[in-house]
Amino acid sequence: MAKAKNTAFFCKECGYESAKWMGQCPACGVWNSMVEEPIVKKETVSRKPGGGLRPSAKPVKLDEVSIREEDRITTGYRELDRVLGSGIVAGSLVLVGGDPGIGKSTLLLQVCRRLAADGHKVLYISGEESLKQIKLRAARIGAISGELYFLCETNLDDISSAIQEMKPEVVIIDSIQTMYREDVSSAPGSVSQVRESTNILLQIAKGMGVTVFIVGHVTKEGVVAGPRVLEHMVDTVLYFEGERNLSYRVLRAVKNRFGSTNEIGVFEMQQEGLVEVENPSEYMLSGRPEEASGAVVACSIEGTRPILLEVQALVTQTNFGLPRRTAAGTDYNRVNLLMAVLEKRCHYEMSRYDAYVNIAGGVKMHEPALDLAIVLALISSLKDKPVNPKTVIFGEVGLSGEVRAVSMAEQRVNEAIKLGFESCILPRVCLAKLKNTEGITLHGVSNVREAIALL
Repeated sequence: MAKAKNTAFFCKECGYESAKWMGQCPACGVWNSMVEEPIVKKETVSRKPGGGLRPSAKPVKLDEVSIREEDRITTGYRELDRVLGSGIVAGSLVLVGGDPGIGKSTLLLQVCRRLAADGHKVLYISGEESLKQIKLRAARIGAISGELYFLCETNLDDISSAIQEMKPEVVIIDSIQTMYREDVSSAPGSVSQVRESTNILLQIAKGMGVTVFIVGHVTKEGVVAGPRVLEHMVDTVLYFEGERNLSYRVLRAVKNRFGSTNEIGVFEMQQEGLVEVENPSEYMLSGRPEEASGAVVACSIEGTRPILLEVQALVTQTNFGLPRRTAAGTDYNRVNLLMAVLEKRCHYEMSRYDAYVNIAGGVKMHEPALDLAIVLALISSLKDKPVNPKTVIFGEVGLSGEVRAVSMAEQRVNEAIKLGFESCILPRVCLAKLKNTEGITLHGVSNVREAIALL
């Protein structure tokens, strides 16, 4: 009689389970993502610690549910509160991802310090650093006071017991890839361990009303390592973006059950830790050249916040039959589309030139409102004519060369006025919606040719 198989193959991206190995996952279509893991028995999972934390379910009406302001805890950082949606929600599970060394642990340690100083009980659990290493990092960000406790442990059973005994308000898990359960025989960081460990933390968060922050490593593609089901289990997913050789960091929400997913928070890495950047537009434009061709100022909207940034383009004669295209910080295919519009509608022979487009500072922006700024930056570099440094540009460009309307045009113009810009090139259909625009000259354009004529 055949022996029962105790292993199965799981997809690292979506968690799909299969009895045999396959080159491509049939659920998500990713190649070479199937890994062999031990099968977790049903009876083992049902007895895991924390399983009895959740109270018995009882159907209720929405009228019986009370929402109080005290259910949200402010972190002391307005940029982080903006991304979370006005603060931390009690009993939520938050996943924080980012490249190694980007500042995830530093930010969460600073948040713990603020929360403990405000009288909240916080437990910081580290599976990667010793207590001496944490103390050295804490000495750099300032003195710690209040009920902030530290625990170096990777066993989820011991961690669950410590949380039930201590009953903190906020728990930090750094990181989920180092946690393991003894009844799951696979190694820490595997698909089974990450999924089962997150399930334990989810029951603790919902059953005890404890807010749990989980730090997750990212792959080379920039997504959280482990099964994709991890992002579906948590309430909020935050990504820390930015170049390690630059001082600024951008915190972006890609999933949030308690707020908007369009908001971003901007921080700057300094000697004493991460410091909030209250005016990102001024920070992004610092150090830009005054009389350089191919450099224009654009305005993008992130959530409810307008941000001015510099769009750079370099157009050079190609030495080969196939021109080269490079885009950093924006969509590569969008740049090719805009260059095709210039060649077809404005009769510029862009196929004879190499083109390099960059959003200064390493920011990643994919809003269509940057189209007009990219087009004018390309033409400015092609003709080697600088654009007025006091001009801000925004607008979406269609395939027929028309400049289409964008949302929140008044907020964009007001941000430009606040930073001292004197003129603005924008879609003509947006002019009727603008009010109180004294101090700035507005140039409405209906197609790309009109915008190029203004140069």
